[in-house]
Amino acid sequence: MTGLRAVPADRLTVGDMLALPRDEGTAEVTSVEVEHDDFGIAALIVATVEDGRRISIASGSLVHLEPADTELGVSAVAADHGSPEALVAQIARTHEHNPALQEIAGRLARGINLKAGSNLQDLHQLATTLLVDEADTAAALGIADLLAGQPFDGNFGRWKWIEGGLAIAAYLTRHDDERSAGYSAAILAADAAETDPLRAKTAAMYRQRQLNEPNVYDPEILRAAAAGQDDVERDWRVLRIGVLLYLRAHGGSQTLGREVLERRIAAELAAVAALNGRLGER
Repeated sequence: MTGLRAVPADRLTVGDMLALPRDEGTAEVTSVEVEHDDFGIAALIVATVEDGRRISIASGSLVHLEPADTELGVSAVAADHGSPEALVAQIARTHEHNPALQEIAGRLARGINLKAGSNLQDLHQLATTLLVDEADTAAALGIADLLAGQPFDGNFGRWKWIEGGLAIAAYLTRHDDERSAGYSAAILAADAAETDPLRAKTAAMYRQRQLNEPNVYDPEILRAAAAGQDDVERDWRVLRIGVLLYLRAHGGSQTLGREVLERRIAAELAAVAALNGRLGER
């Protein structure tokens, strides 16, 4: 299934088209119940779907929904019938409440040069914001596709933003094996750029070490959490999501398999959603 939108399970509502476990398609949600633990905290979301099945979901986790007709292809429609600037403008109108997103869109509205590193950085930040803060996977994929369409030209400063877009796109299309594999293959372009055999071997060894021993900012996140700095913890977790997406696009590593990475990405998205909720209450 493609085009699914990830949302926290706690936001599930009647009428949503829920992607069922074990790739069994989608079904309309007819009722939602919340079960609490002994401390009165929401622990389990139980969704009943149209055939009467009850789907149990851990509170704080992510579920995937089929977008409503009005949500489908926000990015695709704009990209097919207009410029990258038109796509960004349409997304900005959809998310008027998000100041950070509006700031990025404002910079891009002046004109998008897909050869300019600053524009690529803004597009990557926009795709990340749409995924992490808005759970708007259709729009995030549209922006990521703008980045994914750019080739590796030897400029690693530009490539890191393109690479990030490819990683986001590979994750968002994970239910479409062929399409996701295409993004993952493209992300390896820089890996094959070195023509000197010795340098290529050294680079491959270094890259494998990075994959096996990634920096996922554990100390920084733990310190921020212990200090009650929700905003700082959130920012570190967003960086962690970027690392996990990169690892997943590379097929995982010798220490972290793709399925483990997908579970960790889902957990991090849920953690950031919870932190955003707490920050929004202040």
